[in-house]
Amino acid sequence: MMPGDDMKLADADCMATIAVRDLEKAKSFYRDTIGLAPGPQAGPGVANFRSGNSTIVVYPSQYAGTNRATAATFQVDDAEAVVNDLRSRGVTFEHYDDLPGLERRGDLHVHGSFKGAWFKDPDGNIIHVLSVG
Repeated sequence: MMPGDDMKLADADCMATIAVRDLEKAKSFYRDTIGLAPGPQAGPGVANFRSGNSTIVVYPSQYAGTNRATAATFQVDDAEAVVNDLRSRGVTFEHYDDLPGLERRGDLHVHGSFKGAWFKDPDGNIIHVLSVG
């Protein structure tokens, strides 16, 4: 874009920003346990990871893990295969019985072509994996 061009928020990429208590522990989890590729270093005390065309920023905060809702969602082609891979890496999945219209099949919550699963990082941040179609 050239100076003076109108940039709209809808034209910008978006990233997930996730607060953690222990940056080194979080780096190990996001890199080694769930397999994200490290991204370019943004500054001291921050870790970036790449997922497709997205960036996940992990930073230390006293408020880590206080969000009781989904912090980041990964849309994948085959949620079942990803869940099986993550389970083999030691990830434990959350089970929600209060999601209207969803039936639980093992670690997956299913409705029609929607298949989703949720897990937590070491600080309790909720991460969602889903496939539709």
